[in-house]
Amino acid sequence: MDSRVSELFGGCCRPGGGPAMGGNLKARGAGGSSSCGGPKGKKKNGRNRGGKANNPPYLPPELKLVNPSQYRFEHLVTQMKWRLQEGRGEAVYQIGVEDNGLLVGLAEEEMRASLKTLHRMAEKVGADITVLREREVDYDSDTPRKITEVLVRKVPDNQQFLDLRVAVLGNVDSGKSTLLGVLTQGELDNGRGRARLNLFRHLHEIQSGRTSSISFEILGFNSKGEVVNYSDSRTAEEICESSSKMITFIDLAGHHKYLHTTIFGLTSYCPDCALLLVSANTGIAGTTREHLGLALALKVPFFIVVSKVDLCAKSTVERTVRQLERVLKQPGCHKVPMLVTSEDDAVTAAQQFAQSPNVTPIFTLSSVSGESLDLLKVFLNILPPLTNSKEQEELMQQLTEFQVDEIYTVPEVGTVVGGTLSSGICREGDQLVVGPTDDGCFLELRVCSIQRNRSACRVLRAGQAATLALGDFDRALLRKGMVMVSPEMNPTICSVFEAEIVLLFHATTFRRGFQVTVHVGNVRQTAVVEKIHAKDKLRTGEKAVVRFRFLKHPEYLKVGAKLLFREGVTKGIGHVTDVQAITAGEAQASMGF
Repeated sequence: MDSRVSELFGGCCRPGGGPAMGGNLKARGAGGSSSCGGPKGKKKNGRNRGGKANNPPYLPPELKLVNPSQYRFEHLVTQMKWRLQEGRGEAVYQIGVEDNGLLVGLAEEEMRASLKTLHRMAEKVGADITVLREREVDYDSDTPRKITEVLVRKVPDNQQFLDLRVAVLGNVDSGKSTLLGVLTQGELDNGRGRARLNLFRHLHEIQSGRTSSISFEILGFNSKGEVVNYSDSRTAEEICESSSKMITFIDLAGHHKYLHTTIFGLTSYCPDCALLLVSANTGIAGTTREHLGLALALKVPFFIVVSKVDLCAKSTVERTVRQLERVLKQPGCHKVPMLVTSEDDAVTAAQQFAQSPNVTPIFTLSSVSGESLDLLKVFLNILPPLTNSKEQEELMQQLTEFQVDEIYTVPEVGTVVGGTLSSGICREGDQLVVGPTDDGCFLELRVCSIQRNRSACRVLRAGQAATLALGDFDRALLRKGMVMVSPEMNPTICSVFEAEIVLLFHATTFRRGFQVTVHVGNVRQTAVVEKIHAKDKLRTGEKAVVRFRFLKHPEYLKVGAKLLFREGVTKGIGHVTDVQAITAGEAQASMGF
């Protein structure tokens, strides 16, 4: 968004800005601000998982949207279709902004005519529009002039709804499950944890009030931006049917004892972004810094919510916010904090969070009084998909690969696995192979049915999370960390691999023979350091190429995959540089079968 537009609406703005559209209309897809022209000069739009913003495409200026000719109208409809495709179902139009970013504004009659034309365009493509905000501008004119921001949303034809996965991080007792309970159930907390009871999966979680496992909660928004949740006795299926955009919250554990579960949730479930919850009365404490470090190491974009503001004086909340701002500005973070205090700030924050990897919105709210809760909902509603549509299309062209993250047995259904489709397309009835087993083999199976967010789905596309029913396939043959792939892939497995690592912390020296727990995607297993290339030992902050060997069974790894390892206070990150592929027979011999 152009800096002048951002300043007018009262938000913090990034340097520079995008070109405007249409003489007096500017549009952007989900990935960033840009003019809305025809599908020429395409560039990548959005942001990759590495956190780098891709430049939005430049599109030539157009005329006003006041009473366009039929030919002009059809051209504008084509532009809207392309913008929605680039933005994966969402686009924001800024009406009254010149192509050079000048805030000209439109008179009231012109604005009404432009909005009417926009409505007709949206109806033509089957989309809905919502006015986000409007402001008067000072321009050399006797009549009042306004600029207006409009959200256009259309669920792509090959999807049931737009999908965004948000991992929820934060220290124990910071209020993560309570906040999710309030958002998804539609009722405020009573101050004693009533809102979180529906989220817990185990008896000991209810008794202690602490999450120890990974749970998933959904919050929907319809095409007009209204919240769709479990209030009014809706079921999960009804929420999916009524929503055009779905936020899937991944509720992770805050206690240090369950850190391995939190790391697994971040590495395996591939969240689009993370919500870091900080209690206003305790500030940055416990595992907060550790969770912040994990998000930075895995390059997961994050925003911050300061909770429990109803328990503190205003000065205490301000002190916590200042503490967060200092940490975010440190050399290791290089973030630009943006405090959200109004609806305009929330809209600006959502747009800039998608455009720049450095902007970090900060919300201050209460799950008991409901203070500023609506600002977070506005942010989540407008927050566009952060993945690149072109990259997803490329992944869909590859062979099928599904990560197995969860395994269940459902009465009258049989064995069910949950996870994420890394590449390709998966349909009901597909024949796949799953492995590697402990002896390095891959076993044939059939996908009987698919569910996404607890509603039936016939086709699963790359990047989407779902559960797959496998019928009477023996659950004992499955484990977390396996992959289900197309038989044509001829998957390779390994017991030994090399990775370029950075040792983040170690109390003494990191040597050959040291054992660590390695996390690579959905793989989590103990490995031993066999060799450190060109060095005898490593100290904190040093970098090297290290050879690891899995201790229990072979795994399916890919070169270039992100790696995170830990053992007690020892922590390191890196990426896989080489995989020593072996056959099933070699796997059996190396593991002593």
